[in-house]
Amino acid sequence: MTGPLVGTAFGGERILLQGGQVFDGTGSAPATADVVIADGRIIDVGIGLDGDRAVDVTGRTVLPGFFDCHVHVTSAGVDVMSRINQPFSYEYFQAVAHLDATLATGVTTVRDAGGADAGLQQALRDGLIRGPRMLISVSIIGQTGGHSDGWLPSGHDVPLSLPHPGRPSGLADGPDEMRRVVRKVLRVGADVIKVCATGGVLSVGDDPRHAQLSRAELDIAVAEAAAVGRGVMAHAQGATGIKNALLAGVRSIEHGIYLDDEAIELMLQSGTWLVPTLVAPLSVVRAAELGASIAPSVVDKAIEVIDVHAESVRRAAKAGVRIAMGTDSGVGPHGHNLDELPLMQACGMSPSEVLHAATASAADLCGLGAVTGRVQAGLDADLVVIDGDPFDLDGLSERITQVWQRGQLVHRPELVTA
Repeated sequence: MTGPLVGTAFGGERILLQGGQVFDGTGSAPATADVVIADGRIIDVGIGLDGDRAVDVTGRTVLPGFFDCHVHVTSAGVDVMSRINQPFSYEYFQAVAHLDATLATGVTTVRDAGGADAGLQQALRDGLIRGPRMLISVSIIGQTGGHSDGWLPSGHDVPLSLPHPGRPSGLADGPDEMRRVVRKVLRVGADVIKVCATGGVLSVGDDPRHAQLSRAELDIAVAEAAAVGRGVMAHAQGATGIKNALLAGVRSIEHGIYLDDEAIELMLQSGTWLVPTLVAPLSVVRAAELGASIAPSVVDKAIEVIDVHAESVRRAAKAGVRIAMGTDSGVGPHGHNLDELPLMQACGMSPSEVLHAATASAADLCGLGAVTGRVQAGLDADLVVIDGDPFDLDGLSERITQVWQRGQLVHRPELVTA
């Protein structure tokens, strides 16, 4: 990877993806069609199209590039000792590898849920590094003693991400302080505000079922974000905190482990998205089994929530709650994002619904539905080519043959010949 050009570009040529099936992201069944791309955009989808350079995708399916709506690209796992023994800047070099691995698995857009700052985002935009389009929340906002507070029983303070000039502290207590912190996070470039409405699995000393942040604090966060056209994503695992966040008007519920009927009904009424991250607690358990330094209470909580989490997502999906794919990658390894898809299917979603959640629905959540997320003329040419049946979600990442990002072939360019 050298210079600003990190993919294979084709100038003004019309590239024809020919002979395959197209899953357009809307939930419709795959259908035979050609796709023409030029100058970074999809310019036509249909039968019998032509172009300056043809790419044979016979026996394959063209899909929109995938979204992951909940990642932490500066995080490399849940081992606390590993994190505190690395130099401060090391996380940014790791993030370069994490972003590249994420793009290679077909994820062309991510929403970072805490850690990534405007510098990483600009490096992506300028082509200095390779990775998905990235929306950032910068800092995780929560109360003292809450899920985002890095204080440990020893008295040491080990937050997920150390504050710096481009990543202010996210601790906020009371409406006035919440207003100030949200404004600081917006000032440094956040595309979305991230708040913690409950405790969590990874935070030592709290309980994911317990509500955190008051309604007044949550109301302020939503109002301040809305004032500049931004939405709020809420880490929310327990039912009371989920409902507090919904009543405040958040755009998405992250995790949603202990959903009850009232919370599901509120989500339906408001059109709020659920971003399940089913793979996250499994990743904690796997990391512990591999010897990571994780507090026993954290592992116990991860084991405890796995089944109830799946049942909550099953009930939400059956009720018709809008769902967008997210993984909490950074808790688990980056580049394995599509491991979430079969877990969503196991919660009763059809393969078509799962792929919709990972494409068009996620694009709409992120406010990018007019830019990407569908195979549609006029949108960015963010595309994935899959070998075999796209509805066979197990091992899907292993059958990706091409990844296109804004018309550049960024994975397997050797498959395109003159």
